[in-house]
Amino acid sequence: MNRVQIRSSERALSVGTWLIVGGAMLYSVLTVTPLMAAHTPAEWRWTAPILPLVVDAAVVIVVRLDSVLARLGGHGGPWPVALRWMTGTMTLALNIGVSALAGDLVGVAVHAVAPLLLIVTAEAGLAYRRALTAAVLAVEARKHAEQEARERVAAERAEREARERREREREQQQAEREQREHEARLARDEADRQERIRREEQARTEAAERAEREARERREREREQQQAEREQRERRAEQQRELEARERAERERREREEHAVQAERERAALLAAGPPAEKLPEEQARKTVRAAFAAGLPVRVAAELSGWSVGWASTRYQELKDANTSTAPALEGATS
Repeated sequence: MNRVQIRSSERALSVGTWLIVGGAMLYSVLTVTPLMAAHTPAEWRWTAPILPLVVDAAVVIVVRLDSVLARLGGHGGPWPVALRWMTGTMTLALNIGVSALAGDLVGVAVHAVAPLLLIVTAEAGLAYRRALTAAVLAVEARKHAEQEARERVAAERAEREARERREREREQQQAEREQREHEARLARDEADRQERIRREEQARTEAAERAEREARERREREREQQQAEREQRERRAEQQRELEARERAERERREREEHAVQAERERAALLAAGPPAEKLPEEQARKTVRAAFAAGLPVRVAAELSGWSVGWASTRYQELKDANTSTAPALEGATS
């Protein structure tokens, strides 16, 4: 029998017991109340149901506590037994009292059914509960033993697995330690190689930087030398240009002086010629008027020297004045 069947049996016993107790209490109240009413003063007959209720309450206490003690596997001692039999005897006496006083044996037998059933049910229920409790304890003990056996097997298996796991972990740690040592050795070799490469690269870099610095310094010297040569050439060229400019200015000055001397000679020759016998050609007359204008002679003198009229000479004077006036601002701007 498993635990579920035991619990089902306990529920069936509990339900049946309480049905019997409830029916017996109701029957007892209905049977005993008239007896109590017949033996109670009229003014107190309303108290007739109290006695059967008190007796039945004692029966309920006995049944309930016995069931609890039986479930817990305990024993209340002699007093619960005395209370159980006393309440049963009182219930039986009260239920058959009317029939016994009347001498009705059939009534005694009929009214004794419920109290006797209650008494026997209480005793049988107690025995059943103790037996079920023992069965439950046996089932639990068996299950506990099986659980302990399973736990022991599981503990042994866990211990074995833990031991194997420790062995594997130790082997794995050994392998990892060897792997780390190998990796550390490879790392040291790689670090040495990288350091060697770094030193070589640094040496190449320093050599390249030194070569670059030397090339840069050489280019700087060449550039400075070229700059110096270019500045020297520019100075020579500037000196040459200044010399040529001075020579050109001197040549132009001499040419202007020579031209001025020549013009002065021509003017002097034209002015020294005196008045002509007849009108001079227009081109020669213009030269004569220009010479007179440059010398500051009056218009009349210029007309006499050229053989042309005073009006013509005055017109030429005005043209020369206008030409000088328009030439002067241009010369001033060029000079500025």
